Amino acid sequence: MIQALKTKYQTLLEILLSAILFTFILQLLSDFIASIYAFGLLGTSIPVEILAVLLFFSPVLLLFARRGLPDWVLLASGELMLASRVVEVMLETRGRMLVSGFGVACFLVFFPSLLWRLGQESRRDTGRVLGAGLVIALVTSILFKALYSGIDLSTSHQFQFIGWILAAIAAVILVLVVRSGRSQDRVELPIPDAKHQKSVSFAKVTGLSLGITAVFLLLYYAFASPNVIARWTGANYLLILSVLLLSMCLFGALLLKPWFRVKLTPNMIWGWNIVYVASMALTILAHQILFPADPGAYPLYEPPLSPLFYVPLLIMVALSPVILFDFILYVNEIIRIRPTVRALGGGSALSSLFLLVMVFAHVFTTVYDYIPVIGPLLRDKFWLVHLVAGIALAFPLLLVSDDMFNLRVERGTSRIRKVVLGYLILASIVSIAGAFLVAPQPTPQPGEVPALKVLTYNIQQGYSEDGLENYDGQLQLIRSLDPDIIGLQESDTNRISGGNKDIVRYLADNLDMYSYYGPKTVLGTFGIALLSKYPIEKPSTYYMYSAGEQTATIHAQITVGETYNVYVTHLGNEGPIVQQEILLKGANGEDNVIMIGDFNFKPDTPQYRMTVERLDDSWLLKWSSGVDDQGLDPVDRIDHIFVSPGTAITDARYIFSPASDHPAFFVVIGP
Repeated sequence: MIQALKTKYQTLLEILLSAILFTFILQLLSDFIASIYAFGLLGTSIPVEILAVLLFFSPVLLLFARRGLPDWVLLASGELMLASRVVEVMLETRGRMLVSGFGVACFLVFFPSLLWRLGQESRRDTGRVLGAGLVIALVTSILFKALYSGIDLSTSHQFQFIGWILAAIAAVILVLVVRSGRSQDRVELPIPDAKHQKSVSFAKVTGLSLGITAVFLLLYYAFASPNVIARWTGANYLLILSVLLLSMCLFGALLLKPWFRVKLTPNMIWGWNIVYVASMALTILAHQILFPADPGAYPLYEPPLSPLFYVPLLIMVALSPVILFDFILYVNEIIRIRPTVRALGGGSALSSLFLLVMVFAHVFTTVYDYIPVIGPLLRDKFWLVHLVAGIALAFPLLLVSDDMFNLRVERGTSRIRKVVLGYLILASIVSIAGAFLVAPQPTPQPGEVPALKVLTYNIQQGYSEDGLENYDGQLQLIRSLDPDIIGLQESDTNRISGGNKDIVRYLADNLDMYSYYGPKTVLGTFGIALLSKYPIEKPSTYYMYSAGEQTATIHAQITVGETYNVYVTHLGNEGPIVQQEILLKGANGEDNVIMIGDFNFKPDTPQYRMTVERLDDSWLLKWSSGVDDQGLDPVDRIDHIFVSPGTAITDARYIFSPASDHPAFFVVIGP
């Protein structure tokens, strides 16, 4: 079997191995950060579990290797990483955090160890092989989420066997690769002397390692999950998915074509990077809002955007393969200079520190109100975090030798090219078709109905009361009530803190309902969304004054016999009265109001009394004493549905369930 690796299939097996490893590290990193965040979410404070981030510094272990690495280090770190990915998805939140973090730590040891080994072999095709594996991993990650409505298919309970199969394949290939060597493929390069390695290589390897880290960071931030980019901008998800996959297929074709021998100058690559980074920053900036400090400036409606604002978005997505091209350049340059294990370990450790800082910075743009000193500095700085990551991606180009820009693909790779390109094209087609097929197809509803069922539900980012991921449990609860209109709160999972999962898309697809997401995720707002069996007309988002975490409200019209003005909101902690005043101001003069949400104020507060002077509390319309027929007296209720005076309420129930930390509040509006 080892000898078989020296045949024409070796490169293909190595591409497959790297594709699986890269797919898994994107999943492990996502689950690791999301699990840590879950503890902070449940406690609304910095949890002690955050110490698990020390696992990011595992490359420090390589500093103890003085004369190279034995094969068992590479084999053990790789196999343990694969095992971690298989196990972590089956665990509860704490176990998932620890095991996924261990898997990330193993990869951070494995990858620099692999680069060192390949450097010793002087493999001329290293960058191309790993680059092909990375583009396959990216397309595979997109495929898994496209087929399962914005949630990774391979991590869901019924499809976890996909991960087992991939891990088993990679485990076998890894053993064969570590045991094999291809001495016939070595290239005679000058061996850097000890003085050169000490004075030059460490600084250079650190810069190149930083560039490689930025590659994984940008893919993790968004490009492995196109639903994230769609929620940044409110753009059509299928459009972004199609453009991104097309660009990746073209990159794969150029990477593997034997005739691809174009001399790419440093200026050309710099230009590509600059346009990409600039378009990324402009894409985000176009959708960020500068919030006034004057409460009188609210309600602040999200400004309309010209179609020209989508130009940088499409440019960014189309040029995103530059991330993969830079990766190839940096890998090839590391192989060329052949640094010591200790240099790679030190450079990777510093790059891991950068990764950790950038993860925190990204999360802090949302939870700034809970982070003293540093948090407020990152408020409304989502664009800056991505700009820094983009600069970190491009800057190491200064360290790449001019010869490395001339990518040459040798002949004799026809079989590999057909397999890789065939997979990229097939996976892209399946992703687009799958996303289209799982999209909601609402059943036409009658123009008039005897009753309108309305639900408000704070889903706590998809976590149960016990802190376990519980999308399916929340879906089942909603489905059992069969509501016509749903207002969701804490549904902003399209961020790394939420594992880049699109829970609103998942619920809307599975319930076959229209949806409007509300505030874009480039803003540090509570996630709110509106779902409806009936078409959502004239949807808009406006913002309330917020001294702390930013709050917003959805306003839309839904016609069911008559037209209702529906509002969905989530106020800040304690339901600041200024926010409720702005909310009521936004609804002033509207008829048939249905105002739903997590208001964070109780019935004995000034905010509540101010509200019921203009609107009716649907709970009291059904239960005038405040106590229902089961004896339930929810005096501490903060989830409300307020309606215009004169609205008939035939049922009102709080459904207490461990599916979330909030009860679902269900109301039936009828004659």
